Amino acid sequence: MEEQEGMRLDQFLAGELKEHSRSYIQKLIKEGRVTVGDKKEKPGCRLKVEDSVVICVPPLKELEVLPEKMDLDIIYEDEDVILINKPKDMVVHPCPGRYTGTLVNGLLYHCRDNLSGINGVLRPGIVHRIDKDTTGVLVVCKNDMAHKSLAEQLKEHSITRKYEAIVYNNFTQEEGTVDAPIGRSPADRKKMAVEPKNGKRAVTHYKVLSHLNHQFNHIECQLETGRTHQIRVHMASIRHPLLGDTTYGPKNAMGLTGQCLHARVLGFIHPRTGEYVEFEAPLPEYFQKLLEKYS
Repeated sequence: MEEQEGMRLDQFLAGELKEHSRSYIQKLIKEGRVTVGDKKEKPGCRLKVEDSVVICVPPLKELEVLPEKMDLDIIYEDEDVILINKPKDMVVHPCPGRYTGTLVNGLLYHCRDNLSGINGVLRPGIVHRIDKDTTGVLVVCKNDMAHKSLAEQLKEHSITRKYEAIVYNNFTQEEGTVDAPIGRSPADRKKMAVEPKNGKRAVTHYKVLSHLNHQFNHIECQLETGRTHQIRVHMASIRHPLLGDTTYGPKNAMGLTGQCLHARVLGFIHPRTGEYVEFEAPLPEYFQKLLEKYS
């Protein structure tokens, strides 16, 4: 069509195949599953009016995720949502190389078939997640109605998310805001970074809860947005990396497994009642011992 003259190949296909993400379409193009006039092209190929585009989408391979009996720390549960206090070293949902021992495996056993299906077989009920070594409160949706409601609230940044962390170095001010876009690090694609040009807007509000020794501070962070590793990246960017975070901070883990970060408060409008509800997960034992140690 004339209005698509000069359009990128991946952009054109993303507009035509809305059920697939642009990144997935780019992957198919790079795998040679897309031809333009019988010729394999790159994602950035510019289309002409006379071009014929053929795409071969492989059938989805649905991996079987098995239910596993676990001692889940359930904060609250009703017919629509379940709030979990996630421990350290627990992955939220299966991923390449790890298909057992995740929170989803435990939820499949506990909830049986009562989990939303919007995010597919690997992430049933999961509307947001926290890192493997981050502890604290996480909401899971038991039906699609609840999932759509919570997803919309996340998109509108109306969900209350307060975290507590122990970070390096004293602050020059007791509270502040980090408003800096976050994206994939060009130097290391496994890491996130403050990326002014290619990052997505990310906002973290912080305040000092207590000054520990001369090396550490106990802080609260409230998320306005929810980017991957947001608190870890933002705090490191202002020279206050999280204790134990060897990815974005000092390589000395100080005897910890992962960053000292706890999702303490989660509040949202309940999808069925329309009322604001708020849940809290107490600080884990390891966190409390660190506060005592460095006070």
